[in-house]
Amino acid sequence: MGYKDKYNNWIDSEVISESLKKELREIKDEKEIEDRFYKELDFGTGGLRGVIGAGTNRMNIHTVGKATQGLSDYLNSSYKFDVSVAIAHDSRNMSPEFAKAAALTLCANGIKVYLFESLRPTPVLSFTVRHLKCKSGIVVTASHNPKQYNGYKVYGEDGGQVTDNAAHEIITKVNAIEDYANIKTMDEYEAVKSGLLVYIGEDIDKAYIENVKSLTVRKQLVKESAKDLKIIYTPIHGSGNVPVRRVLKELGYENLHVVKEQELPDGNFPTAPYPNPENPDVFKLALEMAKEIQPDIIFGTDPDCDRIGAVVKDNEGNYKVLTGNQTGILLVHYMLSSLKELNQLPDNAAVIKTIVTTEAVRNIAKYYGTELIDVLTGFKYIGEKIKEFEETHSNKFIIGFEESYGYLSGEFVRDKDAVIASMLIAEMTLYYKSKGMTLYDGLIKIYEQYGFHKEELVSLELKGKEGQEQIAKCIDSLRNKHISELNGVKLVKKFDYKESMENDLLSNTTSVIKLPKSNVLKFVFEDDSWFVVRPSGTEPKMKIYLAVSGKSLKDSEAKVAKFKETVMNLINSMLN
Repeated sequence: MGYKDKYNNWIDSEVISESLKKELREIKDEKEIEDRFYKELDFGTGGLRGVIGAGTNRMNIHTVGKATQGLSDYLNSSYKFDVSVAIAHDSRNMSPEFAKAAALTLCANGIKVYLFESLRPTPVLSFTVRHLKCKSGIVVTASHNPKQYNGYKVYGEDGGQVTDNAAHEIITKVNAIEDYANIKTMDEYEAVKSGLLVYIGEDIDKAYIENVKSLTVRKQLVKESAKDLKIIYTPIHGSGNVPVRRVLKELGYENLHVVKEQELPDGNFPTAPYPNPENPDVFKLALEMAKEIQPDIIFGTDPDCDRIGAVVKDNEGNYKVLTGNQTGILLVHYMLSSLKELNQLPDNAAVIKTIVTTEAVRNIAKYYGTELIDVLTGFKYIGEKIKEFEETHSNKFIIGFEESYGYLSGEFVRDKDAVIASMLIAEMTLYYKSKGMTLYDGLIKIYEQYGFHKEELVSLELKGKEGQEQIAKCIDSLRNKHISELNGVKLVKKFDYKESMENDLLSNTTSVIKLPKSNVLKFVFEDDSWFVVRPSGTEPKMKIYLAVSGKSLKDSEAKVAKFKETVMNLINSMLN
């Protein structure tokens, strides 16, 4: 069926809402109609994400309903009794409506739902699934995307995002639904009256906050000195405002200043069109406040409070937004060194990172006798490893992180958690302050001991059907291209995660990569520089990750600039 047939079906349908039909009738651009109907909104391995609006390729009540009916069918076929699902949502436009629609579809399928009465961070949903022993969880969020987007992430009973096998089964059920009329729903009053819909809130919050506080490493230092740390915090109009402030206040961080203009939830993100702590622009208001307050640390969390960005003063007195890798390096070093000093570092300790995340932590982990494990991009794979540790007792999880500003410690949450990270960053800053150092001083000291690593990320936006085809074609061309060197430096290893093959060009041998298949390529060179190319799983983008190792900060910055230019010339030649 062509896109125009699907469009007409929606216009003629008795189940599609009148407001969405009106939106469709007002579209005059044929390309816009095609983009809305040329495919179904992909229910990928993590769920849905897309622009809010009418159409099969958009986030709306009907596409959310279809995804939820598919999830309901999966749960009812997988579990015979005691099936329950926890649902949370963030501050985005339509998030409460989508969360309630999902709840009522699950209830109509005989599944008990625990629905938060107001917005909550994504990691709180992960905690809730485990805490209430649910079989699944849903959080309605598009994380750090612009205001036009929303999304729908699905969690398994371990509290982690559903991984590939379960996701495939759910996707199969979703795709089997051909008619929106087959999506069940029920009246909210009836759902509550029957006990199928239960609203939750403070009891869960309290349990979660207590668990977060238990992760404090240097308890005596925090107890005695937390009041001395000056913090500026911005929730960027999201769901972090209450839990982040609550945790820090209860631990004694009294000198906390919130960016008022960004304090309250607002799905239009009026002060931050791209509400991502990776974006330095979100800290402009905080930096204005800093002129008067002179904080020890500034940090901000994204709308669903699973990512966090930190800002520190460098040696020249200028504020600098740390990269996700730099914050990760600091946290890994702080956790391992502190636990070692306190004689609390287990012999089987493990740190987990993704394949696109800095290699700088490899030397740190080695120094502390800690295993470093690589997983595919996506925090669900870190969650999957924690579950494996829990089942096999092979390792004790200490910390996991990814370059895209996601961090986790502890085992009661199975997704990246900016509430936990904010607490650890505050404690880490307090520790360095007690030594007469800034967090930036600490970073430089780590670089001097373990090597000056520098990373960069380039995101190429390629929208629509043509963009997706361009990305796939470019990666295939790169996969088949013979590369022996770049800038006169030999290629020593090529990793093809789609084919599960690692090629060692020095020994001319191949080995199998024991990770799930993914359309990702990684090229490693003789001087330890490397780059990775992959399609984004959540946005119409191709991502290129670059990394180098240098003799100094200046040297590594010069090297990464030259390396980036060469790699991008290669990529652009394939796109053109």
